[in-house]
Amino acid sequence: AFKRGKALTEHNCWVEARFLCVYLFRTKMSLRILDRPFARHILTKLRARETDQVNFRKNLVRLGRIIGYEIADSLECSEVTVETPLGKARGVLISELDHVVIVNILRAATPLVEGLLKAFPSARQGVVVAKRRESVFKSPPEKMDVDIYYSRVPDLKPDDVVIVADPMLATGSTILRALELVYAKGEPKKVFVASVIASHQGVERVLRWGRPVNIFVVEVDPLIDERGYIVP
Repeated sequence: AFKRGKALTEHNCWVEARFLCVYLFRTKMSLRILDRPFARHILTKLRARETDQVNFRKNLVRLGRIIGYEIADSLECSEVTVETPLGKARGVLISELDHVVIVNILRAATPLVEGLLKAFPSARQGVVVAKRRESVFKSPPEKMDVDIYYSRVPDLKPDDVVIVADPMLATGSTILRALELVYAKGEPKKVFVASVIASHQGVERVLRWGRPVNIFVVEVDPLIDERGYIVP
């Protein structure tokens, strides 16, 4: 689908997106780009060079909350009737909220997880301490080596909903290592990846991994550079 170094004309983007949509439909996987104006406004502030560290962190927390609410809206719900002080009212219950597990890829994802916990305050939590082996390659790398220094993921049950949080999905190497650790703890009902910015290449690689996964991201950028960084 998305080719590295290929000219991103309007026609190419449309064709590549169409192929990816067909692939996602057939594999029952999903990519959700949160292109709401408010989310994009926060992302714009986050990406600006002049944003200081304090406001960078605050905006990452805000985006974590937005992503969390979007994920919550995609969970299974049922209609119920409740008693109010003045009578009966119809409502909705999202039963899967009681089975959420958030896996924090330290340290970059900590503010993002802080926001996710606003949407899922009762979530169980796991931690993966991972670091890419940084290098400068001759061309944009398809994957990178990742060292895992620590992992603590709770045992998973068939009705659990797992959210793996990492603000940047570049080559997908770190996310895939974390997903391997998640599935080593059981077969959850659903798995989500919560990111702020992803690359076309990283998204495609994760979705072709072979296990069901749903990616929620605010923006997908076209390329990565020779260091494995998302451009721009």
